[in-house]
Amino acid sequence: MANVAATKLRTTISDLLDRVIHHGERIAVERYGKPVAALVSPEDLKLLEALENRMDLEAAREALREPGRRRWDEVRAELALQDDTAV
Repeated sequence: MANVAATKLRTTISDLLDRVIHHGERIAVERYGKPVAALVSPEDLKLLEALENRMDLEAAREALREPGRRRWDEVRAELALQDDTAV
């Protein structure tokens, strides 16, 4: 993964976007030497969101397997899910 300082982002954004779009690169944006954001393709973002949803689903299933019954709204609040379609 390539890195770019946040201070150089404004002057290099066009080139960086071309690298993401045409070459599938992932670029970390750094502030004070630490990654704070990333430029990724829409496909990578969709995969990341799908993975996050899958992990939430597995956590919800695990919570439902715990002894005792729990109400869905409690599990949803614990996992910070926004709507019922996420699971």
